[in-house]
Amino acid sequence: MSGTVISADRNVLPPRLRADAATYASPPPRDSMLATVSRLPLLAGVSAERLAEFAARTRWQSYAAGETIVDIGDATSDVFFIIEGEVRVVVRTAFGYESVLGDLGKGDFFGEIAAIDGIPRSASVTALVHARLCVVQGSAFMDLVLSSPEVGHRLLRLLSSRLRNKDERLIEFGVLTVRQRMIAELLRLSRARPQGERVITPPPQQHILAARIGTRRESVSREMAEMSRSGLITVGRGGIVLHRPELLKAEIESRLQGSAEPDRSMKAGRS
Repeated sequence: MSGTVISADRNVLPPRLRADAATYASPPPRDSMLATVSRLPLLAGVSAERLAEFAARTRWQSYAAGETIVDIGDATSDVFFIIEGEVRVVVRTAFGYESVLGDLGKGDFFGEIAAIDGIPRSASVTALVHARLCVVQGSAFMDLVLSSPEVGHRLLRLLSSRLRNKDERLIEFGVLTVRQRMIAELLRLSRARPQGERVITPPPQQHILAARIGTRRESVSREMAEMSRSGLITVGRGGIVLHRPELLKAEIESRLQGSAEPDRSMKAGRS
């Protein structure tokens, strides 16, 4: 089955029609489908028979960049496996406040909470780039989880990890200043590079970084400018370089351990 992607009007349609508005991607040949599904981290090690049963209950959908895949309040229970592309998970209030919970990429999945508890969606998921998804009804997902101990254990570990991360974020929001929350997020987003530095590439837009840490874009801009002047970071089009990640981490740890003032060496920047 194929269709035309509706991008401008799709987000104002009710959930059922929004789902119909997605492009239904032709499923790959059976052997290719099984190979693709078997490479999903959650399903690693599942028997060929169970994989075949699972794959037979899936459908394949594509979304253009910017399209909403699921929205808050949708009464659906589908689980989505990302075959290609990247998506962003966001929560928002009726007053327009948005908080970015995170980005997911190839091999990740989302929607499992609604499949487990049957409650309407608690977050919105939007395609950041063109995304190709393998979609399965919540009942089929739960059949596999409950019949496969290895899949069930992986799901439990993932949910436990997410719960720990949320606990960590709650502590940060309750204890850390805006500057320190931003530092914590930059450290999470960065990857190591030679000479002990870390880099974030491509650099996140300031309003997105603000949405990740619960503040305004102006606050992010001010704090990043101060850190740049101190020589702690360099901000460029290609990325954000953290020159002294150990000092940045020390400021966070100092605050979390109860010290009201960060180490004075933080203000000195690079030596």
